[in-house]
Amino acid sequence: MEKKAIRIRFNQNLVNYKKPTSFQLKETYPLPPYSTIIGMIHYICDFKEYKPMDISVQGEYHSKVNDLYTRYEFAGAKYESDRHQVKINTIENGKEVAYGVTRGVTTAELLTDVNLLIHIVPEDKTLVDKIYNSLLNPREYISLGRREDLARVDEVKIVTIRTEDRDESSTLALDAFIPLEKNENIINDKTGGSIYNITKCYEKVEIKKSTEFRKWRKVEVIHSNKGRDIDDGEIEVDEDGNIVFLA
Repeated sequence: MEKKAIRIRFNQNLVNYKKPTSFQLKETYPLPPYSTIIGMIHYICDFKEYKPMDISVQGEYHSKVNDLYTRYEFAGAKYESDRHQVKINTIENGKEVAYGVTRGVTTAELLTDVNLLIHIVPEDKTLVDKIYNSLLNPREYISLGRREDLARVDEVKIVTIRTEDRDESSTLALDAFIPLEKNENIINDKTGGSIYNITKCYEKVEIKKSTEFRKWRKVEVIHSNKGRDIDDGEIEVDEDGNIVFLA
């Protein structure tokens, strides 16, 4: 069955796709997580509620560098001049209260000269044109990763994705996140790349009255490098022959 998708090519100069479990060194994923891409799409389209969509992300970068940045930590503690660098005044129950914020310097890992190939397939097919036009004429300059990680749009195109049954192996033209559950037929060696549990979407779960947390749906993927051979079998491609790994 054919699918309509929006294909995007981005270029980014310096970028961090933060791993949620990294703190002292803000480590980066080699490619943007699905949740980061979905959040970017929802923002530029001004969606007020979640729109389900499948994402394929591939890309490459030149190198990694480390950069310093200012980090602020707020633990809800009362302000102490010897302990905190920033004082925040607020009003609680009609009284002025001062909270303290700790300011320090830490390190972020950055990818340089990033090129991305992204395919987006919304569950609601009527959103294809909306997403396409929002990418062509975004309401503000697009960023992907941190707020300051601006993305240059090199291509936006509506394409058709189809399934092919290939008799020969295929070679990856770019690094890719390959969902393991959907592609076990073409991935016979899980040692050929790093395994990640990548966030995609979440639901709010109430753990007690007036307290909710985000329960994330995660996708197990293998990060396969450019040049890797993919086994023969069924595989999805767009109309220009680009391999697609939707999750």
